[in-house]
Amino acid sequence: MSELDQILKNNEKWANSIQEKNPTFFSELAKAQSPEYLCIGCSDSRAPVEQIMGLQPGDIFVHRNVGNQVVPSDLNTLSVIQFAVEALKVKHIIVKGHYECGGVKASVDGTKMGMMDNWLRHIRAVYVKHEQELDNITDMHKRYDRLCELNVIEQVANVCNTSVVRQAWAAGQELSVHGLIYSLKEGRLHNLHVTANEKTADLKIKLAF
Repeated sequence: MSELDQILKNNEKWANSIQEKNPTFFSELAKAQSPEYLCIGCSDSRAPVEQIMGLQPGDIFVHRNVGNQVVPSDLNTLSVIQFAVEALKVKHIIVKGHYECGGVKASVDGTKMGMMDNWLRHIRAVYVKHEQELDNITDMHKRYDRLCELNVIEQVANVCNTSVVRQAWAAGQELSVHGLIYSLKEGRLHNLHVTANEKTADLKIKLAF
């Protein structure tokens, strides 16, 4: 038996269930995509975007990396944002972090991750930026949770400061950027209330930091 047999069986069952409900679903989906959302999330296997948000194929454009980061020098993430904004004309960009994030924890507890340490230093910079607030939280679990939230807020600001988003706003394109965080223990999303658009972006970023 192939190591992939179970995955293929699961796929067949899923595809059949979709087609039973809507026989033309996949043929229509194959023609084009027009999602309203782009989600930038963490690669963690416990935080699957579509399932958490209750969305179907074609509803959301997704980019995932360790720690749900938007690094100004990362051409991968920037290319995703550009395609989503300029080609797909998404109306919402969601940065979705999650509590219990291993990347966030490793960025500050001294765990050596090899090559990944270079990537995680960006989260470490978020810690340093908010060091006074975080160091005042004596419960380490709560401290890591707060850093997870602050990391999402930082990445929302980074999205707002990309040339693609700034140009879209300058052209009057309808586009909002949001920060959400997911609780692995509850299975629920929480709004961090850092939504920004062409009218409020500068104000929101200023208030958040």
